[in-house]
Amino acid sequence: MVEDRNFLESRPFYRVDKFAVPQAGRDEFLARVAATHALLRKQDGFVNDIILEQQSGPGEFNFVTMVEWETPDVVERVTAAVTRLHAETGFDRHEMMSRLGIRADIANYKRLEI
Repeated sequence: MVEDRNFLESRPFYRVDKFAVPQAGRDEFLARVAATHALLRKQDGFVNDIILEQQSGPGEFNFVTMVEWETPDVVERVTAAVTRLHAETGFDRHEMMSRLGIRADIANYKRLEI
């Protein structure tokens, strides 16, 4: 069983964030996403990312970001790097989201082999 757990822990790991962003906050939101993803792309364990903007359909969220990491064990280190970036730039994520009326659904995912 330990072998199976090690195999699973070595599999890719995904961070998927979904945002409902009012049009008035779009530019500021995307500038912050760009800065954050620039940092993420430099982190050890980064594999790929994608930033999507809804073009049609009834979905609630108009922006989705996805980052693929080599393994789940990078999350703590990457979170610390993002926290440092925000502190160094004086950025308060909760303040911006409240001020711009942004709603978010943020979660980590693993790939299913089905």
